[in-house]
Amino acid sequence: MALQPTELELTDLSAAVKKLWELDDNKLEPGKDYDIDVQAGKQMHSVGDAAATRLFAKVSDQVWQRKTFLIFYHLLDNYARVTGTAEEVTARERQEAADFLDAVMDTRPMRYCHALLVAMNLAPADEEGFKRMLHQMWFELYNRDGSRDSSGFEHVFVGEHDTSDAAVSGFHNWVTFWIEERKGALDYRGFLLGRRRQDSAKVDDADRVLSVQFDWQGQRKPVTTLLIGTSPEFELALYTLCFVAGAERNTVVLDDYEVVIRCHRICSKFGDKVGSCFPELVRELDLDQ
Repeated sequence: MALQPTELELTDLSAAVKKLWELDDNKLEPGKDYDIDVQAGKQMHSVGDAAATRLFAKVSDQVWQRKTFLIFYHLLDNYARVTGTAEEVTARERQEAADFLDAVMDTRPMRYCHALLVAMNLAPADEEGFKRMLHQMWFELYNRDGSRDSSGFEHVFVGEHDTSDAAVSGFHNWVTFWIEERKGALDYRGFLLGRRRQDSAKVDDADRVLSVQFDWQGQRKPVTTLLIGTSPEFELALYTLCFVAGAERNTVVLDDYEVVIRCHRICSKFGDKVGSCFPELVRELDLDQ
């Protein structure tokens, strides 16, 4: 499949996202690479736990043979997850971030994302320049509840414990969810009903987009929406594309799900940083995740 964007993809973000989905060679397949058990649905504000067991019943160990997944995993322990605690970035951690950007740039989703943004005059044409742009957006530190205590990557892909309201903030990645659930640090409390393009469709164990509630290390996340089985490079490309070329709210179609990608930015004279990027299933409620 050609990586150069078409005229339609240059003018229609949803068409570009559709191409990204098709280019995700590393996405996992339900029933083959993983199994989930969605169990029962619930309202966001209901107190009860609608799930007796984990969301992820199985994920194949073969996932760690996929380079970007393995390098992504090594990034997850690099952060002080309580906001207000300044991050200390070691030389090893800087190298891990650089290795991750090198690895994702070897994949079709990120190469397509780069080509599209270059064609739109929104990114440097040279790969090294684009990686510097990605590093600024995703890995450079900024102030959330304290001095240099957060980054786009930490907030979106790792998650944070917000000291201001004793709740989980960010945390929008299924791999992190699976890892924390497997460690016993996360309690899945059930799915929250969203609306797929086919209004009659029901949430089931083959769903690729799922809104869920969970407790993480004793703090509640009332709702987060996860893309299930997607690769780290796909999600990084998706959010980068929407953040750079889109608006605060971007309505796209992923597989057969109508989704809004929400983007919040931290403005900087050196280049804007990702405050948050996350998906929302199209629903009655407009929630800030």
